Amino acid sequence: MTTIRTAAALLALAFAATAVAGPKGNAAAGKDKAEKVCAACHGADGNKTLDNTYPRLAGQYADYLDKAMRDYRSGKRKNAIMGAQAQPLTDKEIADLAAYYAAQKSEIHDLSH
Repeated sequence: MTTIRTAAALLALAFAATAVAGPKGNAAAGKDKAEKVCAACHGADGNKTLDNTYPRLAGQYADYLDKAMRDYRSGKRKNAIMGAQAQPLTDKEIADLAAYYAAQKSEIHDLSH
């Protein structure tokens, strides 16, 4: 019985570690892609936007950005512009973009600054 409990605990830890790890992207590859595709609306580092209708991406959680882009690509999340932009992206490119924007320092400040 102890062996089964130990095995179950190890299996649970393995799944938990995978769930917490999130997407593993290459921020350098993401920067290259962002400069070519995303910068026009979101700014080169994800802070400067064309206008206030485009979200700032810098400093967002990589797993949030990864999921959002996958949802745009699948059509689960609706936005004509982002759906078209995300459609040709591979899982790796999405993870790379998410890693890049997550690594950027956000210029959003609260009222205490």
